[in-house]
Amino acid sequence: MEEIMEKVDEVENIVKQKEQLHKEKKKFTIMGISIWRMLAYFIIYSVVGFIIETAFGFVTKGVIESRQSFLYGPFCAIYGVGAVIMIPILKKFNKNNYTLFFGGFVIGSFVEYIISLIGEFIFHIKWWDYSEMAFNINGRICIAFSFFWGILAIYLMSHFNPIIDRWINNIKEKVPTKTLKTVCVTIIIFLFIDFLVSSFALKMFFTRIVAKYNLELDTYDEYIFECAEAYKNEDIKNFTLKYFSDEKMLKTFPNIKLTGKDGNIIFVKDILSDIQPYYIKVFTPIREK
Repeated sequence: MEEIMEKVDEVENIVKQKEQLHKEKKKFTIMGISIWRMLAYFIIYSVVGFIIETAFGFVTKGVIESRQSFLYGPFCAIYGVGAVIMIPILKKFNKNNYTLFFGGFVIGSFVEYIISLIGEFIFHIKWWDYSEMAFNINGRICIAFSFFWGILAIYLMSHFNPIIDRWINNIKEKVPTKTLKTVCVTIIIFLFIDFLVSSFALKMFFTRIVAKYNLELDTYDEYIFECAEAYKNEDIKNFTLKYFSDEKMLKTFPNIKLTGKDGNIIFVKDILSDIQPYYIKVFTPIREK
């Protein structure tokens, strides 16, 4: 009888341990996806986005130019952010292609609008502008790209992300979990520092450009004034000129845009016309000939 009771207690302990483990796992998940997988999504899709954007620039412009989000590293963080937001939510729409298209149309547009706002309020730049396209909202999103997000959602959830999941699972089987977590955390810390450095560099760059070319910008007067005060410090000025020169900034962010007081878009590459904004020009597109 005692042996039976001991067995029962042992089974109960095992069940409790499993329940506790399950609860701990649930604490570290987002909509059923672990935090570590989400971090892996962010890193992987940021690199994939960099590759896609670089290829797009080559096909449309015939140049190899920087398409990275920050000053250092092959990362286009816009894609990483989009992935960690869209993938968990799109799982709720993964019933058929129609629901996936609807989910991608709405969620993709929302993410694109928010990221555009972040670019303007944190970095004070326009990453893109759809003002001349039909059915746009504040130039941040438009119907054409919303349809693109819908189609992309179908491909992402049906084909591409399952490949990424299998790839992550294969790595997990071959590499110790502790090592993978260390790598993930290291890359995320690097990206965060890169974000802070890039934000500072862009602020100093804009201050320099505005002062040098007497630009009048929309809604940026107070922002430029605050940065200009810091830029008066000779050490800061010399540091930024050395490490964040006009050429460095333009080559890293070749499509950087600002908004003038008249509402017109100002391309920095048009102002710094003596600096080529790309690394290599392979061919000239037909429309430019």
